[in-house]
Amino acid sequence: MTRIGVYPGTFDPITLGHMDIIRRGARLVDRLVIGVATNPSKSPMFTLDERKRQVSRECAGIGNVEVVDFDELLMSFAERLGATVIVRGLRGAGDFEYEFQMTGMNRALNDDVEQVFLMADVALQPIASRLVKEIAVYGGDISKFVPPAIAADVVKRVAEMGVKG
Repeated sequence: MTRIGVYPGTFDPITLGHMDIIRRGARLVDRLVIGVATNPSKSPMFTLDERKRQVSRECAGIGNVEVVDFDELLMSFAERLGATVIVRGLRGAGDFEYEFQMTGMNRALNDDVEQVFLMADVALQPIASRLVKEIAVYGGDISKFVPPAIAADVVKRVAEMGVKG
């Protein structure tokens, strides 16, 4: 039986922390589906198609990873894929509180799908997409937080938006 895992997120933009969780999560399952969520409530910098392409580009060297977009409940998405595991990354206590509540809700929807939490590498724990975008808008160096091609994408988008720090 093939073990399918799902790692969901907005990935706006994908960070080195996300990549750490993807690489480690991919070792836990036979197939890891990166679910790029629509989530318009987050006011994304990049479109869904752009984010999907970026994640695909960054994950190209990881053999058992597939990148797809989704616009439905996570548990419905996981069920449709035949996934038995949801992979989530934790950075700290704030993430734990949020994930604890989400896990309870997800188990109520489908208790056949396990939630697996991976702690981000200590050096990567402070990284958040929201902060990466803020640093970029104010002209800061984001190269320590995102892959090089993503840094270029973010800097280009900030310039296109005409945002000046």
